[in-house]
Amino acid sequence: MQELTGPGHSGHHRSDVNTTLLESLHISPEEFNDFMARLADMKFKNKSLAEISECEGYCQGEIYKWLRTYNGMHGYVSLLICIFGTIANILNIMVLTRKEMAKAPINNILKWLAVADMFVMLEYIPYTSYQYIYMKGDKDLSYGWAVYLLFHMHFTQILHTISIGLTVTLAIWRYVAIRHPNGSCANFLLAHSREAILFPFLISPILCLPTYFVFKVRETHELATDEAMFHVYFDNNSMLYRFNFWIHSVIIKLLPCCILTIISLVLMHVLCEASRRRLKLKDYDTTAKYAIQFNLNDQTKSKRPPRCDRRNDRTTLLLVAVLILFLVTEFPQGLLGLLSGILKKCFFEHCYPPFGEIMDLLALINAAVGFVLYGFMSKQFRTTFRSLFFKRHFGSSEMTRLTRVTTTCV
Repeated sequence: MQELTGPGHSGHHRSDVNTTLLESLHISPEEFNDFMARLADMKFKNKSLAEISECEGYCQGEIYKWLRTYNGMHGYVSLLICIFGTIANILNIMVLTRKEMAKAPINNILKWLAVADMFVMLEYIPYTSYQYIYMKGDKDLSYGWAVYLLFHMHFTQILHTISIGLTVTLAIWRYVAIRHPNGSCANFLLAHSREAILFPFLISPILCLPTYFVFKVRETHELATDEAMFHVYFDNNSMLYRFNFWIHSVIIKLLPCCILTIISLVLMHVLCEASRRRLKLKDYDTTAKYAIQFNLNDQTKSKRPPRCDRRNDRTTLLLVAVLILFLVTEFPQGLLGLLSGILKKCFFEHCYPPFGEIMDLLALINAAVGFVLYGFMSKQFRTTFRSLFFKRHFGSSEMTRLTRVTTTCV
């Protein structure tokens, strides 16, 4: 990104031009300054026209127009999602920290996933309120806002990377629990569950390390008024910038998406196998009607799928829904970043900004709908939620059943 002026420029040309020469040519310093400003503006326009001609053909059509239309109302939509998602994740944390829920390692992973998502949306609320609603798309070039934008970029990227790491940990944990429930790997994970949750929090700031050096606050000056302006600057021609794009798109986005795609397919295959087993046992109800006549009551009872297996299937289905939602959110972002790294400047400048708001929207939706998924698909979550917020008293047998479900079936 080329700037017309830099931080050390004074904006006055008296020190650069011989005043005596100007007077001999009957040119005032003000006229000379106006001429230089017009010349710089002409050079900038010629450069812009050349870039437009070079990048012609990128990101056109109806989808591009629809994205531009949505960007105008992104602030209001994202603010509503952030408010709902913050409340929903607080409720998730309160439910998942209950004694009967916290015994399951998977619930602990979901709890810390809710914590990371909650902080992402809490930080996004002041950003979207000021940028899209208060400023209505206008640029704030103050130093304070530039510093906040830099913080916003790093903070959200680190927390979002933590969410990705926790989602991958969740998928691997469920895969091991289903495929090798009594193996050495399952025992190792169970013994190091806290370390497995802590690992994404430690590795994410390291993976985001190149970003800290790519983006920085830069000061420029208006040619006519010499007014200082501050913005987040990056050199999109540098090797570090391109390296950061590859790290962000391939390592942080696309690699986890590939891992989650494979694990999701395996989990869905397990669900299909369980469904086929239930179809084979579907004659249970028909046979039970004649159990007394043929004295087969004991045999038919043994054919019914165990209750714990049915709960395992529901838990697996819930996690598959979480993983698919994650893939829908993260894969387009990774693909867009990869194309920006391959096609470089033209694609990034013309295609990345229009998709930026819709990518933010998908990420916010992914962070906000966990509460809805858990409520619809987990009976244990609903039961614990009712006991926590509606003061519903459960008998000892009910609580014992919940504890048993938590420790053995989830």
